[in-house]
Amino acid sequence: MHQQLKEKLWAYIVHNNPELMFTLQEDYNVTQYLEDKVSGVMPTALKLLEEDKPGYAIVELCMEEMTAQLRPSKYNYLTSILASDFEDQYSTLKEAGLLTYEAVNLIDYCQPVFEKYGFTEDNENSSLLRGAIEDKISEYLQEM
Repeated sequence: MHQQLKEKLWAYIVHNNPELMFTLQEDYNVTQYLEDKVSGVMPTALKLLEEDKPGYAIVELCMEEMTAQLRPSKYNYLTSILASDFEDQYSTLKEAGLLTYEAVNLIDYCQPVFEKYGFTEDNENSSLLRGAIEDKISEYLQEM
């Protein structure tokens, strides 16, 4: 189960938090990060095993716990805005193989807005936040 959790966590990070993936790779810290996260959730896994919970439920609950600080995904948020409000640029970036790279750059570029409005699961649908992010994306795309 330990290895399965590490693999699932890494897959989650790759798809939802590529900015973290790049940072961990640059710092040669992937293995340690995954090991720390999985080790931290093992008491929960063992408790659930003792309660005879099915394996899939244990994995799901452990993933929820390990990814709590990674949600909501700024990457997914920005790419969804790009896809819906900046369709031409989104398509161009995707076709050129640059979407992930530019979306990760956008995370840094939009960080002041995320900090100002906060970015949590409770407010990710805020129209004020979205408007401010749309403005920053537009600004970023003009500078490209």
